[in-house]
Amino acid sequence: MRKTMAVICSLCMVAGILTGCGKSSGEAAATAAAEAKTEAKTEAKTEAKAEAKTETEKTTEAAKTEAAGKDSLIALITMDSIDQHWVTLNEGAQTEAGKQGVTVQFMAPNTKDDAQQIECVNNAVSAGAQAIMVAANGPDAISSALKEASDAGVKIVYVDSPANVEAEATFSTDNRAAGKTAGGEMLEALKAAGVTSGSIGVINVNAATDSCVMREEGFRSAFEGTDYTIMETQYGEGDAAKSQSIAENYITQGVVGIFGCNEGSTTGAGNAIKASGKEGIIGVGFDKSDAILGLIDDGYLLCTMAQNPDVMGSMGVDACVKALGGETLGGKVVDTGVSVLKK
Repeated sequence: MRKTMAVICSLCMVAGILTGCGKSSGEAAATAAAEAKTEAKTEAKTEAKAEAKTETEKTTEAAKTEAAGKDSLIALITMDSIDQHWVTLNEGAQTEAGKQGVTVQFMAPNTKDDAQQIECVNNAVSAGAQAIMVAANGPDAISSALKEASDAGVKIVYVDSPANVEAEATFSTDNRAAGKTAGGEMLEALKAAGVTSGSIGVINVNAATDSCVMREEGFRSAFEGTDYTIMETQYGEGDAAKSQSIAENYITQGVVGIFGCNEGSTTGAGNAIKASGKEGIIGVGFDKSDAILGLIDDGYLLCTMAQNPDVMGSMGVDACVKALGGETLGGKVVDTGVSVLKK
């Protein structure tokens, strides 16, 4: 606009000169036109420099944002470090960390223990972690520690199981839906075997782990309106040996099916069915491990709901990098899917 006005003003000057001058009007007009061209060129150069500066500033800011997430320390804290589910999740996280140029430190406790998990959070903050990926044992116990970390500027991302603290994002299975699928698989198998009623045992980790609680709720919902009786839940803390003892007790009571809510629970249930020597007990569970797949192949378990922990780990790291780079993720929740694995 300024350039246009300058040209118009210059042309007006030329017109005035042509009107008021006599013999030298041609020379005056040429001079005025030259001055108008010069001013227009100067204006164009100034605007070009301003635009170039703006683009440079944008590029610089983008580079700073991208670099902010690089060379960062991300702590990965899961419920324990032994279950194959968590080992696979860590493998997915490490692969993505290599691509992103960040460091992921696996800081999970050996066993499922709230106090140890809280200690891992505090240790991560002390070690200078800029982000924490966490699978909470329960929604409450770890929340205070995570809140303190968040208040200190640490980015929080949930994988598998959240706590009661706002996070950048959550990557997990739709556990209620997956639990209902597990129940549907057992129900179908029982009916196919001509078993239309009976008791069914449930082995869970504990009463606080959100992901497993949702799985149980989904499983129970599959039997609503049927003649089957879902027995009182027993808790094995995800330990295969404890879960086997629970399952053996269920078998003594004459159950027609047993549901395990996680890897240890499922392995224990399958081992108990195998040890009992009884046929017709339908075992259904969650997670994938060599032990579980072996029990399925040998016919002691019907199926398992296989999650995608490697995807959780990979997407979790990517979310951490984006959050550290200044991107707002808005607390999004992403379902990482589940597959039914049978013989």
